[in-house]
Amino acid sequence: MNSLGIKELQTNPAHLTKALANREYTLITKHSKPIGIALSLDDEIITKGLKTALVIEAYKNSIISLGQLCSSLSMSKKKAMKVLSLMGVSVVDYDFNDDLKSINELL
Repeated sequence: MNSLGIKELQTNPAHLTKALANREYTLITKHSKPIGIALSLDDEIITKGLKTALVIEAYKNSIISLGQLCSSLSMSKKKAMKVLSLMGVSVVDYDFNDDLKSINELL
């Protein structure tokens, strides 16, 4: 991985262009502190990451089901549920207040 300071990037952007053309990761720094990473767009990690993000967002918005998410990402339900959990996405749509209302009606 290359490292490129923001001032160097401003004065000579060809360094970044060359790194991207060579499909090298480049750490962008400001005052020697990392502020970002540059990756080439044709990099597989970007493609898979973007697809995963879009599919998970569709699941969060109830556009697709868990089964459709698994099919789209070619993973088992167990693995998909783990990924969703790690990302803080609820796997079960559960309304506790609705259950309380049902219990009160039964009583």
